[in-house]
Amino acid sequence: MDDGVTMDDETTRLLRRALALAAEARASGNPPFGSLLAGPDGAVLAEERNSSVTDDDITAHPELKLARWAARELDPATAAATTMYTSCQPCGMCAGALERSGLGRVVYALSGEQLTGLKSPAAKAGFPHVPQEGPALYDEARVPVEGYY
Repeated sequence: MDDGVTMDDETTRLLRRALALAAEARASGNPPFGSLLAGPDGAVLAEERNSSVTDDDITAHPELKLARWAARELDPATAAATTMYTSCQPCGMCAGALERSGLGRVVYALSGEQLTGLKSPAAKAGFPHVPQEGPALYDEARVPVEGYY
């Protein structure tokens, strides 16, 4: 048992592959994150590395790319039986995409808190907070939404 995750041989193998993908991302000049999807039978369906620097795309996280792939390529039953193995706990952006992807579960090697502990003081400062204001214009804003869900 490792922090609540049952560490059998298959889980260990798949998490180690995600870590290798993270190392590949770092070696190519990107942030060190990697992920893969394992289908219901344990076979690897898709792999991704972070490519946010080389693609000049702040959203090019491996978890987001795989969530999009799964939502597009997998039928709902297969997606629900699929597990993402990832080098680090998904960020808020990726977590939102994963919730919408239909994937069954995520297993990660490094928690967000552990990641923060490994960062330099400058990196710990992170991204600047963007203030959000609202809600506003409820009566108008609800018109395009009502009845959709």
